[in-house]
Amino acid sequence: MTTTGAIEYTPIGIIHSPYKDPAGTPIQPTAAQGTRGQVEVLPQYAPGLMDLDGFSYIILLYHFNRVREVRLEVKPFLDDYQRGVFATRAPVRPNPIGLSVVKLIEINDNLLEVADIDVLDGTPLLDIKPYVDKFDGRSSPCQGWLDENIKRLPGREDDGRFTG
Repeated sequence: MTTTGAIEYTPIGIIHSPYKDPAGTPIQPTAAQGTRGQVEVLPQYAPGLMDLDGFSYIILLYHFNRVREVRLEVKPFLDDYQRGVFATRAPVRPNPIGLSVVKLIEINDNLLEVADIDVLDGTPLLDIKPYVDKFDGRSSPCQGWLDENIKRLPGREDDGRFTG
């Protein structure tokens, strides 16, 4: 295995949402349906937003900037058993990168109005990608340990298990 050493990213913007504290934050965009937020793209990156307004959904990649530890085994939100972190979407990852698919409402200059936001206010934005059904919308017959737990998702909020 070859390693390349440190990798640096520069945030391209900041995510704004009604969630100031992890407690009570929805744990996935489907649990945050209708919740509005803003994605503020730094002015120097605004030209990259050209043509994004033609998409209904976008993928936000962001830095979990409030994570202070790494765990390789976690008890995820929808389960009561320890799981490997790579089999979950827990934020306490070796590289604390988050991903959310949100509804794009409108773009005004460098501000994106979005819905279904499940991200903490002030989270650094790393990248935006268009969500494309034909690329991203795969039906999955097997969803691991979530097969039996996915029904627990509606209305689920952060219970603090990754912030202490």
